[in-house]
Parts: sequence; structure tokens; C-alpha cells
Amino acid sequence: MTIDLPGSAAGSPAFGTADLSNCEREQIHLAASIQPHGALLALREPELTVLQVSANAAAFLGLEGPALGRRLADFAPDIARAIAPLLADPLDVVPAAVRVPSAASVPLDVQLHRPIGGGVILELERAAPEDDGAKRIEPALQAILGSYALKPLCEEVARIFRGLTGYDRVMVYRFDDDGHGEVFAEEHAAGMEPYLGNRYPASDIPEIARRLYIRNRVRVVTDVHYAPVPLEPRLSPRTGQDLDMSLCVLRSTSPLHVQYLKNMGVGATLVASILVGGRLWGMVSCHHQTPRRTPFALRAITELLAEAVGTRIAALESFVQSQAELAVRRLEQRMIEAITRDGDWRTALFDNAQTLLLPLGASGAALLFEGQMQTAGDVPGTAGLRDIGTWLDSRPRISAGGATVIATSALAAEAPHLAGLTRVASGVLAAPISTAPGEYLVWFRPEQVSTVTWGGDPTKPVLVGDDPRDLSPRRSFAKWNQVVEGRSEAWSPKDLATARLIGDTVTDVVLQFRSVRMLIAEDQLAQVRRQVGLSAQPVVICDQAGNIDLRNEAFDRLLPGLRGAAPRRIDHLLPYFADPAEVGRRLRDVLENKRSWRGEVRLADGQGAGLGGGRPVLVRADPVFSAPDRVLGFVFLFNDLAERKAADAARRRFQAGIEEGARRPGGRLDRQADLAFQAILASVVENAQLAALEIADGVDVARMPDLLESVRASVARTAVVLEALIRHSSQPPSNQTPRDD
Repeated sequence: MTIDLPGSAAGSPAFGTADLSNCEREQIHLAASIQPHGALLALREPELTVLQVSANAAAFLGLEGPALGRRLADFAPDIARAIAPLLADPLDVVPAAVRVPSAASVPLDVQLHRPIGGGVILELERAAPEDDGAKRIEPALQAILGSYALKPLCEEVARIFRGLTGYDRVMVYRFDDDGHGEVFAEEHAAGMEPYLGNRYPASDIPEIARRLYIRNRVRVVTDVHYAPVPLEPRLSPRTGQDLDMSLCVLRSTSPLHVQYLKNMGVGATLVASILVGGRLWGMVSCHHQTPRRTPFALRAITELLAEAVGTRIAALESFVQSQAELAVRRLEQRMIEAITRDGDWRTALFDNAQTLLLPLGASGAALLFEGQMQTAGDVPGTAGLRDIGTWLDSRPRISAGGATVIATSALAAEAPHLAGLTRVASGVLAAPISTAPGEYLVWFRPEQVSTVTWGGDPTKPVLVGDDPRDLSPRRSFAKWNQVVEGRSEAWSPKDLATARLIGDTVTDVVLQFRSVRMLIAEDQLAQVRRQVGLSAQPVVICDQAGNIDLRNEAFDRLLPGLRGAAPRRIDHLLPYFADPAEVGRRLRDVLENKRSWRGEVRLADGQGAGLGGGRPVLVRADPVFSAPDRVLGFVFLFNDLAERKAADAARRRFQAGIEEGARRPGGRLDRQADLAFQAILASVVENAQLAALEIADGVDVARMPDLLESVRASVARTAVVLEALIRHSSQPPSNQTPRDD
């Protein structure tokens, strides 16, 4: 995954020069300084000559002279030998790590990575005493894997992280669609004020920081009162620019953020990113009231667990979607049965209101169809529904994986003339069921007057002193309550996907219903022909002898070769299929035996070669009876399966590639260490496999390849971090106790 970070663009304040008017553009990855509990060396390859150093490097390493300009092997041969086997790795996404024993002093933990611009950055820290932290990974992974709902999972994560890290407070912090954060779960020491449920405005975390959180998954501040150690020289001799420190664990933190932490009364922090489907879902934020150093091994463990948490959340979200899809499929079956039984599908849609309302957590629903309305639950009156239909016709539609939906949780804000409907319809979610104006399936949620608890007044994020330059992040984090009116509970991405799925299903049924009516009601032929012809669903309608009465534009788009052609019979279409003999046999069975056909075929259009030769489509063929022994004709519906097949191919690639991606080069771990590596990795892979199953069963087929790839990438990243942790833990222990400086 590539994360773009801005360089020193015009108008972007350099590190340490931002104020609260432009802090969202501060170049925090170009810090040119580090926290003082470690040292940094920037080396030129291949000779590993020092081009830049932190000002404390010589003292940290016990050198009599400066390290700048010297080869690493000349003044730190143990470090040079230790990192040599790792230099063959890319090192541009996940840093490598190694422990370097020392007989004369405390061993060093060395992390190394390659920054943008080339070279190698070494970060040196005094190693912590050996502990059994790695042995706690497996129980933690099993606890994460055993959580079957989001809230209990996050509560378990807060407990796990506090037990592992020893920080005074651990919060699982979740972002909403607007970027605001909520403390979703929390564990804290006795006597501390709880933050659970508090919200924090999106402005508290600038966008550039969020992008860095995706690239560098664990960040620490050891002591908020630290004095930054500058790099010498400040600009890289290689590039003439500030050194890109995006992946540096020692990188200095923005002075504004440090002040923010001081204002909160925080002494030290550790923050681990939670990514779901490649997006920043939230963070595990650990606060300590006094300075606290977190060694490499513990940071690696927190990163491993945060990756597992993101994978588990993806699985849980996909499971909820798959359950919604199951309910929709049952609804579809009942509508099809209702057409056969009653000649209409609407009775099945509304015979059990909860079937329609529960999947979306709606309080009411309405069908606007052919100038008529049917409703369930609590909905606006007839005039209000007509006004909503008119408003919906004017709204842009939100893509939700194929079709489109229209959604708002604040109707009055977007349509002030509909403010009178707020009580029952603050939230509106609509799925078009045809291309005709005013035809929608609409769900409603009532106004939810609520009190949102913010961690401080979000409208007053700054404090201005007597001097206009004396700007500080807000100093009061006392709970600040905001009464929110005119809004419903927000529609989630799962709600949008479910509405799209139900809308697609109803659209198919409407098209079939209208196709049947076209054959039955000759007096309505012109209107229905236009409606069917404009449908986005490919359809061909034949008479009882197989002569084509209608094929719509969507079908012609499915078979571009038809442009200008005029096939008169359904069997004239056979040359457009990859296997005309098999399709012909199926067609004869439909026409001669008056039987329905559901089957997958491939087009002979040359597309989708990677999917097995030709684009895959699903054919639904049904005879239309006017009496038990009399057929009026046949309706053929076609669904392009390319998207579904791409998702299936992604699933197969995932299954084939996950273990390969997790496999590490042999010979870098001894036998005992390799056994530990494989044992923990097995739990990671199990978590990923379960997530993949849920994702594959989810509603949103369009997102499936990206979600599966994000899980595969997470496993690969976890394997790299895990190998570094196991290799680090398996190196000879030291009885030395590190100094606290």
C-alpha cells in the first residue's frame, strides 16, 4: 500500500513552525530531530557511511570522536555485522530490528529502514531486560479471535493492551464518517476520570497525521517534557532536503501535539493504528501519567495485535452484511412466489413489516411505485411521501457497489422545506427500483435528539493569551455536552450496501413483473416497452415460438456485437456465446418443455479472458403462462457476473497467496525460534482465514477484492514484524539493566 505524504510544499509550515491556523499542513514527518532516549544514524549504501546523525549519537555510543563521515564498521563493528543480513530486505514499508549484545554496556535494540530518497536509517535504543512478552501473544490472539461482536472485542482489546503495556489508561478510539473520534472502549487505573463515550473533533488529528498513522502503525512519546535532539546536518547531503522520518520510531512529535498532551495531563503515550480494509478505522491509544519507555519487543507485540484486531473487525462487519444478504434472499423468494400466487409482488414485500425494517434498523418504509404508495411502520403522510419522492429525484445517488442509493441522516438540513417531517423522517435512505422518476423503496429513521459528550468544547479548540502569538491547544478537557437535534442515527456503510441489495432485488422483480404485464396487457404495451427498454437490467422477451419481441439497450450493451444487427429469434443469439451448443440445448429445453432455466454462461466477446475465456453472465429464463397449459412467451434476464467472478478470483488468490505471503526466508531463525514463529503465525492465519470467509459472504461484492487484499497484506506485514520480534527475543540475553536516560 502506498501512502502519499506531502513534501515541503508552498504554504505547508515546516515542522515546529505551525500554529493552530495551519497545523493540519505541518510537515510532521520532516521533524529533523528525535526524542532523546535513543540515537539516529543516516547511512549511505553500500559502504554504510554516516551522512547524518542525531547530536547525541557519539555520546550514546560512547565514541571519543564524532560519527559523521565515518563508516559504520569502523566505529561500531558489532552493529555493522548484526544488520548485514537484513540489508537484502526492502525495508521501505516495515523496519527490521535486531538486538546487538555488548559485553561492556547495555545491549542495543537497532531498528533500520530505508527512507524515501535512499540510504538506510538506524535507530538505536538501549535494550530492555528480557521478558516473556512474546509468550503472551498467542493467548491474546485467541481472545481476539473468540470475540463475536464489535463492542466485546474492543473491550477485550483495551484489557489486553493495558495488561501488556502497563499504561495507566488504554482507549480503543473509533473514527466516524466525518473523522470525529469516539472512545469506544476503555481500561484505566483506579481514581482516573473515565473518558468512555467521549468524542473528540476531527480537527484534533490533522489529515497528514492520519496518513502517517497508516504508514507507521505504532508511535510513542516517552516523555512529553523531552528536549528534542537535532539532526546534524539538518538537511540530507544525499537529497539537499529534510530527511523523511515517516517510519522513525524516535521521530520528534509536533510541539502542538506535545502541548495538547501536556494540557491533558499525560506524561507518555503509545498509539497503535487499527486498519480495516486499508482505511484507518481507529486506534488503540495508551496514556501514562508519568514518563514511560516502551521497548522494541513490546511495540512489536502491540503492532501484531492491532493488525489482528483490524482483521477481526473486518470479519465481524462482513458477517453482519452476510446475515443481511440472507434476509434479502428470503425476501426475494417470497416476492417471486407472490407473483405466481397473487399476480403481484408487493404483498410479499409488506406482509411482514419487520422483514423489511429490521435489516436496516428503520422505523418505517414506503414503496413509491407507479403513482401508488404502500407503507410499513412509522412514515410521513401521503403528501409528505410525495414531496420526498420529488426531492429524491433531484438528489445525486451514492455508489454502494454496483447500483446507487440516496441517504441522509439530517433531512431538514438538506431539504429545509421538508423540516416538518423531522419527527418521523430525519433519516431517509432510498433505493431506486427503476429508471422512472419517483419510483423508490424508502426507509425512514426518526429524529434522535441526543446528547453528545465531547472531551472539551469542540467549538473552542484553542486558548489565546495576551500575546496574539500565544496560541495553545485547548486546556480544558472537561466533558462538554452538546444537544443534537434534527438528526437520526447515521446510516452505516452496511446499511447502504443492504439497501442497495434490496433495491437491486426489487428492481429485478419489478422488471420481471413488468415484462409479464407487457405480454399480458397489450393496451399498456407502449408504456411498459419503454420502461423495460430503459431498464439497466439486460432483458430479452420472446413469444411462445421464440421470436424476439423486445431486447433492451442494456442487453445490447452487454453484447456490443449486436449493434446494427437485428436477430429475429432467440436462437439467433447463439453465436454470441462462448459455448453455443450448450446454450442452444438449454434454449430448446426452455422453449419446447416450457421450463425455467437458471444458469451461468460465457459470452464470446473476448473479455474476461483471465476469468476462463469470455465474460460470465447469469441467465434467468422463465415461461409466462396465461393458463396452466398456455404459454404467452418467455422472459430472459441477464446479469453480468464479471464483478462477482473478479471477487471469486480474488478469494482464490487470497487462499493461494496468504501462506506464501506469510512465509519467511529460511535460515534466519534457529529451530526453537522458528517453532515459536510458526505457532503464533498459525493463529494469525486462522484469524485471516475466518475473516476471508466472512468477507466472501458479505453484501458488498465490489469491495471484496480490496478487503481480501488488505487482509492478505496484513498477514504479510504481521509475518515481517513477528519474525523481527522472534529473532530479537531469541538473541543472547543480557543481565545488564538499562539506564533510564
